Amino acid sequence: MDSITIATPLMWAGFACFVVIATLVDLLLMRGQGPHKVGVAEALRWSALWVALALCFNGWLWWHLHESGNAQASQRAFEFFTGYLVEKSLAVDNIFVFLMIFNFFAVPIQYQKRALIYGVIGAIILRTIMILVGAWLLATFHWLLYVFGAFLLFTGIKMWWAADKKPDLDQNPIVKFFRTHMKMTAEFDGERFFTVKNGVKFATPMLLVVAMIGITDVIFAVDSIPAIFAITSDPFIVLTSNIFAILGLRAMYFLLAGMADKFHLLSYGLSIVLVFIGLKMLLIDFIKIPVLISLAVVATVIAATMVISVLRPKAQA
Repeated sequence: MDSITIATPLMWAGFACFVVIATLVDLLLMRGQGPHKVGVAEALRWSALWVALALCFNGWLWWHLHESGNAQASQRAFEFFTGYLVEKSLAVDNIFVFLMIFNFFAVPIQYQKRALIYGVIGAIILRTIMILVGAWLLATFHWLLYVFGAFLLFTGIKMWWAADKKPDLDQNPIVKFFRTHMKMTAEFDGERFFTVKNGVKFATPMLLVVAMIGITDVIFAVDSIPAIFAITSDPFIVLTSNIFAILGLRAMYFLLAGMADKFHLLSYGLSIVLVFIGLKMLLIDFIKIPVLISLAVVATVIAATMVISVLRPKAQA
């Protein structure tokens, strides 16, 4: 796999500025709107906007490379789109876990937007670090490809067997740590992370919820980031496809949260995708699977799983 990036320092700087501006706009809009329930119409508009921005970036990337005389313009554009699709697909599993966290802590729906925004900011920072470190490791130690491939293969098989099992958050080590080491209230105090009672400072459940969302995303990133490295070793393509998928995570949550039961078989499809990508990574030095075939496999598996989920409702499955 080619470890050289197609990005110039200006491209890195431009993308960083875009992410900062997009995050600030999100925070300013949240402050201006105040706590409120995000409806399907609002979630659909934001989801469409983030997808459109990702596609525009992909189009610009192809155009820029083509105009620069880069013979790999189409290849890189397909790599970005495939990575974006893989990350978007795996993000659906994140959303179902976020829904479980919100339900467990009984987070009022008008406060969920704030928790997700801060979770997304944390995810952007941590994933950027993980991707840059991962790119350096793969460029330095080629054999790590096989380690990542074996890990994805194992994760896919494990996800298949655990697809219908619900984790017990009461026994989660993160929840136990917070409850043991911090003074916490059982009630929310608006969107605040801390509150004061009788002169004593307490953490609210909102702090624990945001921490759970951030840590959960890091755990999922351990699966999804190696999956994109199986598609391309270019850190700029890996980072941009990953971040664009994360930026739309909040809107996608409010769009899909009410449909979790309808896509009850999706975890099986995601497990197949991880197994396929793991095998692709293990065979990278022996069989070169074109990126278009990878894109077709991922899209077909995810679409088929969602269609079968709708045709076979959970009560009948």
